Amino acid sequence: MRTGMFALALGLLTLRFLPALPPTGWLLAMLVLALMLLPFRTYPLAFFLLGLSWACISAQWALDDRLRPALDGETRWLEARVVGLPQQTDTGVRFELADSRSRKARLPKRIRVSWHGGPAVRSGERWRLAVTLKRPSGLLNFHGFDYEAWLLAQRMGATGSVKDGERLAPARNAWRDGLRQRLLATDAHGREAAVAALVLGDGSGLGAQEWQVLQDTGTVHLLVISGQHIGLLAGLIYGLVAGLARYGCWPQTLPWLPWACGMAFVAALSYGLLAGFGVPVQRACVMVGLVLLWRLRFQHLGAWWPLLLAFNGVLLLEPLASLQPGFWLSFAAVAILLLTFGGRLGPWSVWQAWTRPQWLIAIGLFPLLLVLGLPISLTAPVANLFAVPWISLVVLPLALLGAALLWVPVVGDGLIWLAGGALEAWFKVLALLGGHLPAWTPAEVPLACWLVSLAGAVLLLLPKGVPFRLLGWPMLLLAVFPPREPIPHGQMTVVQLDVGQGQALILRTRNHALLYDAGPRSGSVDLGARVVLPSLKKFGIERLDMMLLSHADADHAGGAAAIARGVPITRVVGGETEGLPAFLKTEPCISGERWEWDGVSFVLWQWVDAISGNSKSCVLQVVAGGERLLLTGDIDRAAERALLDTSLAVPTDWLQAPHHGSRSSSSKPFVQRLAPKSVLISRGRGNAFGHPHSQVLERYQALGSRIHDSAEQGAVRVQLGAFEPAVVARSQRRFWREPLP
Repeated sequence: MRTGMFALALGLLTLRFLPALPPTGWLLAMLVLALMLLPFRTYPLAFFLLGLSWACISAQWALDDRLRPALDGETRWLEARVVGLPQQTDTGVRFELADSRSRKARLPKRIRVSWHGGPAVRSGERWRLAVTLKRPSGLLNFHGFDYEAWLLAQRMGATGSVKDGERLAPARNAWRDGLRQRLLATDAHGREAAVAALVLGDGSGLGAQEWQVLQDTGTVHLLVISGQHIGLLAGLIYGLVAGLARYGCWPQTLPWLPWACGMAFVAALSYGLLAGFGVPVQRACVMVGLVLLWRLRFQHLGAWWPLLLAFNGVLLLEPLASLQPGFWLSFAAVAILLLTFGGRLGPWSVWQAWTRPQWLIAIGLFPLLLVLGLPISLTAPVANLFAVPWISLVVLPLALLGAALLWVPVVGDGLIWLAGGALEAWFKVLALLGGHLPAWTPAEVPLACWLVSLAGAVLLLLPKGVPFRLLGWPMLLLAVFPPREPIPHGQMTVVQLDVGQGQALILRTRNHALLYDAGPRSGSVDLGARVVLPSLKKFGIERLDMMLLSHADADHAGGAAAIARGVPITRVVGGETEGLPAFLKTEPCISGERWEWDGVSFVLWQWVDAISGNSKSCVLQVVAGGERLLLTGDIDRAAERALLDTSLAVPTDWLQAPHHGSRSSSSKPFVQRLAPKSVLISRGRGNAFGHPHSQVLERYQALGSRIHDSAEQGAVRVQLGAFEPAVVARSQRRFWREPLP
């Protein structure tokens, strides 16, 4: 049966790696075949097919529930109920809708919407809303967060922006939202949002600085509810009953062991419901239930059997859970702890039992964090030594007890105040650690190096005395210092990042790197920090030789400050120096300036008669091995006419469409003179400006130019000087992504 359970797990996990879902006929055939194999006791194959077919069917249901393409971009009046916990943002409110109904269209079961400047929204309320609906989509880069996969894992069939609305009915059964409002209104030394995150698993109130501290110190798992919190509460209840029974204080008419197990599971399940029953909480509740059952009836099964059953249980309930990084990290951490404690040689001292698991978890999760593309905290083993007991034994009991007693005057408020004070002290210590050694974003690691690193981590997790165990260190470090294939002399790698309605391009020669534009920033949303800076580090760029900002508009230069704080920059050049942060020390763009890096030539140009704004964009021409690239910023038709009188007005292989393909640019003479073979367009999907304009696209298509649109294809990578086709991020097939148009 264990072999069958392993096969079931493998079948359920195979979904994560499918480029496309099998047709319905194949799914039915797999189901029939699996059922036919069961009587012949071919359990591994039968269970594998059952797991795979169920996962694919569940995923297909989620895909079928997506918004129909005909409704994409339309504004519809709908009626729906608010579910979950609405999130207040700097500009409005973001929340989720269920049971949506519209008179003339079938809508997805769940929709995630935002309301710019909207009123307070409470969970459980019913609203009538005018929503501009969009199919699930997001920024798509080679090494970035896959928002489309996240939406599917949450079974969100659409996103949208609310234009208007009216409340139809007040909240019903919104006790979680009511408790959150009560917690946020209680004095907790300014850490009210952190207390709400710990009690309810709602981290929406935490600021960017707080998240950064948690990420830098590897302690995110302690503030949002994780399996550790569920297990701790269950353990406290179990230990309380066992202690009462040991000292004769438990009623003798009630058998203490069944009651201890039952009460512990009820406590775990109650806390899970309080936390919203997310994937980590589901895993923890299943694990706690199985461990308690094992303690009660089946102690001979060992520790790994409950973990395997919990693994399958979570995936059977939600096969799409494997799309979320938290699923992998959660189960991997538990597996490492089981291996650490179950495989030790001889007893450990209290100090060893406290310190060793932190270091071994850091080693064991290292390859997983690499493959998931997540930052790696270098201070996590040290930070968790004090952070885990502080949160588990001090803050969590105070916060939970305070939340339970908020209805008691003074008592509940006092406990929340103490919990907030403990969190404030905790954050101050973590800020000191994270400030000295921030989280590390490693560069992309080749598959072969990653596999060697994974084998090294497994070796290091094995008990002392295992032959060749110490070889794990050089094997593990191979992922830290992987061999890299250098860019050939005379060629350059160009990556147009997908930053929505903005622009950012990374240019790398053999020994130099240049960033053209820095991505947009709007309010607290800084894509320079979220997309551009992590991409630079993933490409192994530790220093920029130049950051060239075409002009000072927020969609081109908004992310410049965050990038300058995150990576050293030798020189900053801008088409406009006004409006940029003074600490950047921006140099003006000088027309005619030329230089060469590793056999690749560069030249700058700016219209001398430009007054301000788009027309002052600093244009960059790059020639590598005879292949030309022209980056134009947001120049308009007047600037284009001036450029036609320069040496840059020659046939071009790659052209960045001026002003995102706006009708005010890409004039007919300009397009005909440059006759680009390929055109790069960076813009946001469904943007309010109508970029790119249909007339502009027709001009390029009439010349036979290939269009590479970031909104449709995601990030684009070009090997300039090799005369090869571009590689686009959406060409990496995944079953949840819409295929290329």
